[in-house]
Amino acid sequence: MRAEIKEYEAVEAAAMNFVKSVAEGNSSYAKQLFIDEAVLFGYLDGNLEHGSIEQFYRNVDSVGGGKNFKARIDVIALEETLAVVRVLEEGWGGRIDFTDYLLLLKMNGEWKCVAKAYNQNSNTIQK
Repeated sequence: MRAEIKEYEAVEAAAMNFVKSVAEGNSSYAKQLFIDEAVLFGYLDGNLEHGSIEQFYRNVDSVGGGKNFKARIDVIALEETLAVVRVLEEGWGGRIDFTDYLLLLKMNGEWKCVAKAYNQNSNTIQK
């Protein structure tokens, strides 16, 4: 059974905490979305990042989105307690484009992110 539109809106609103943190360079919003045990996987400028979501918080707090930062949220899949969200980012820190996939679970009636995996567009990699 397909979820109601209001549930898609709830997932999108939860993911907006991710976008707001990245845009403002302030991890406090993302900390409302991710559980403490959340994991991160991806390559940043060719270097593998993996492990605790704390690395994402450090990256966000050290680099703001920038004045030309843009983002789009797509709810790719939504089941009763599971959602997959894609976030497209352009111009993070003035130069990096990302595609992020967030895996969310509905926990105690609230959508929480348990994992983030991302790709940095190859034309934005700085060595």
